[in-house]
Amino acid sequence: MTENNPRNLILILGDQLTPSLTALAEADPNRDHVVMAEVAEEAGYTNHHKQKLALIFSAMRHFATELEQAGWCVHYHAFDPDSAHQSLGDVVRETADAVGAEGVVATECGEWRLDQAMRQWELPVSLSIRPDNRFFATVERFQKWTRNRKQWRMEYFYRELRRESGLLVDADGQPEGGEWNLDASNRKKWKGDPPAPPAFRVEPDATTRAVISEVGSHLGGHIGNTDSFGWAVTREDALAALDHFLTHRLPWFGDFQDAMADDEPNLFHALLSPYLNIGLLLPREVCEAAQAQYHAGRAPLNAVEGFIRQILGWREFVRGLYWTLMPGYADENRLGNTAPLPAFYWTGDTRMRCMAKAIGNTLEHAYAHHIQRLMVTGNFALLAGVHPEAICDWYLGVYADAFDWVERPNTQGMVMHADGGILGSKPYAASGKYINRMSDHCRHCVYNVNATTGPDACPFNSLYWHFIDRHREHFKSNPRMGMIYRNWEKQGEEQRAAVLAKAEEALVNVNAL
Repeated sequence: MTENNPRNLILILGDQLTPSLTALAEADPNRDHVVMAEVAEEAGYTNHHKQKLALIFSAMRHFATELEQAGWCVHYHAFDPDSAHQSLGDVVRETADAVGAEGVVATECGEWRLDQAMRQWELPVSLSIRPDNRFFATVERFQKWTRNRKQWRMEYFYRELRRESGLLVDADGQPEGGEWNLDASNRKKWKGDPPAPPAFRVEPDATTRAVISEVGSHLGGHIGNTDSFGWAVTREDALAALDHFLTHRLPWFGDFQDAMADDEPNLFHALLSPYLNIGLLLPREVCEAAQAQYHAGRAPLNAVEGFIRQILGWREFVRGLYWTLMPGYADENRLGNTAPLPAFYWTGDTRMRCMAKAIGNTLEHAYAHHIQRLMVTGNFALLAGVHPEAICDWYLGVYADAFDWVERPNTQGMVMHADGGILGSKPYAASGKYINRMSDHCRHCVYNVNATTGPDACPFNSLYWHFIDRHREHFKSNPRMGMIYRNWEKQGEEQRAAVLAKAEEALVNVNAL
């Protein structure tokens, strides 16, 4: 550890908890210092779930301790609501000046908002921003792929990355098993067999307990609670979470990755995305570990391919899209939605069983799997015409794995189709029939999933047709939606009027559903 003025002050952000981070790559503990900070501006720019805040703050503190044990001098700014330094820029400026650093080094961040702020910081020394190499593809690699393409489809970018990474391809660069995408095999409804494994949980240590207490005291107005907190906050424990998934969940992940169950919110999902997104795990090591299970005969190809596609395909694709199209992408609202977010998104207080379950799990655990997000809470927001920014802000706050680069394209593009089809060729709109096909929620619901009109009709049903009808001009020429519009016309004028009237009633009384 240097006793003289450091050469560089190295900034490590809360989602950069990786020893191989580029900002650290050429650094020397004997010549450079590290700065890390929990600040009000980052904690409060949206309504972050208390568990998300506790996860990030505790993981940061554990990482700082590990750096100190490795010989680094770490200047750590713990959260203080009364601090004179409310932003990262404040802390970096003050620390660089106090220690007499010759320069500040950082790795590029994951949010456009913070990236722009960092590039405008007025520091006493120069700021050098290094690329983030923790992904399979650079943004430039993605942008090269998009050139001269009329449509950007994840599937084709994914295939190129499969070949480049060597994941699930043979010696000739062809997919293992003969098919690139096995999604059609991953749509089974779970009926209790095999039983869902118990959740992986890490008992909070003294550091995490202190953070949880501080979050409750200083940020108690934020959504959610920390009663069930059991997230891993160190790389060692994140690797244990990965091992738990590989052993107890991956073999059945493929078959049931789109399933939902009333009393088993997570089923066979990995719950590893928070660790990937804050840097405790790296995408390549996770994908290679899953591939090894397939090669060892411990997990079927449809499970391993489906899991790898989430990381190598969707995760890489949305990152490239985000940095290519921001900041204008954030303003996309091509369906012209204007409705506010229903109040029950913040409370779970709704009679719609699927919504109550998905939101309730979110409030309790800061997590819901991708079908709960896309086809339940997201689907309802789409059908109800919620303004994209309102639902984007909700998703960004309530989920432990949510950072703008990954959350915004998934919500703005996939959930809300607000980008006009850049991310997906058709909207992910569905009636209650889809939810009933993939879950047992409807059996426990006060609404009748088989009814579209009438006092007990499932709201998703009439709202679905209302969505189809009001956006006819937008979608009528979409070849993937022609049959939907033909079916709508077949219902007859009187029935269509009754369905639209029921939907209007639901929209007017949305907070009472």
